[in-house]
Amino acid sequence: MRGSFATMQTQLNVTELTFYYDNGQAETFKVPVSPQTIQSQLKNIFTQPLLTFHLIDQTVIIYTGKIMKVEIKPVLSELTGEGVFTNSERIMALQRGAAR
Repeated sequence: MRGSFATMQTQLNVTELTFYYDNGQAETFKVPVSPQTIQSQLKNIFTQPLLTFHLIDQTVIIYTGKIMKVEIKPVLSELTGEGVFTNSERIMALQRGAAR
């Protein structure tokens, strides 16, 4: 049990960010920051012209003006307000075809 608790604690302090760029490419980063911290900084993060990720073997700098979409895991369920749609569901092309 001790190991699984440690794993759970580690997962609570890691957030996965997937950036989709205007050229069609995508990149995913795991950052050692809790989802709550990401949520509290979300508006300020994307007002920055550059985001910098220090990896083990390199530094990656992303120009935020080229980002079209960001996916964040785990879900930021406490994010509320104008423009936030709760209890949403993504419909994939196969699901749309099956519903017809």
